Amino acid sequence: MTPILELDPAKGQVVVTRFNCGSLPKVLLILVLHVRMKRHVRRAAKGYLGIKVLVDWRQRAVLSISLWQDLDSVYSMGGIPRHVGAARTPGRLGITTTCGVFCYAGEWTRVMFGGGTRAASPLHKPAPVPEPEPQPASTSTV
Repeated sequence: MTPILELDPAKGQVVVTRFNCGSLPKVLLILVLHVRMKRHVRRAAKGYLGIKVLVDWRQRAVLSISLWQDLDSVYSMGGIPRHVGAARTPGRLGITTTCGVFCYAGEWTRVMFGGGTRAASPLHKPAPVPEPEPQPASTSTV
């Protein structure tokens, strides 16, 4: 079976950043930075939908997973001076980072099973369902 992939940067992006901290104090510092930056990003970034931070305590690593409406939204992060400044902090502390941007690849039944209909991205509001037109009243007599 061949999956049907329909990459569309306009239908949503997931950005995953891994911070390899190496020590508990550095993990805690990254968590504090995320809490402080979240408010600024929510206010200033266009198309920002949310973030989830996961901690791998054994490996002393932090994963930041953020959702964005489209690719232009991800680029809007460059216009937030506090985030730009904070993005330089991990490197100064010896924390290595890796990051990936993942594009919407299609509706799950099409991707996994090669069938189904095209659907909207779950990162966007669904299109309104048109209301059915009223049927004329029946005028039959009994």
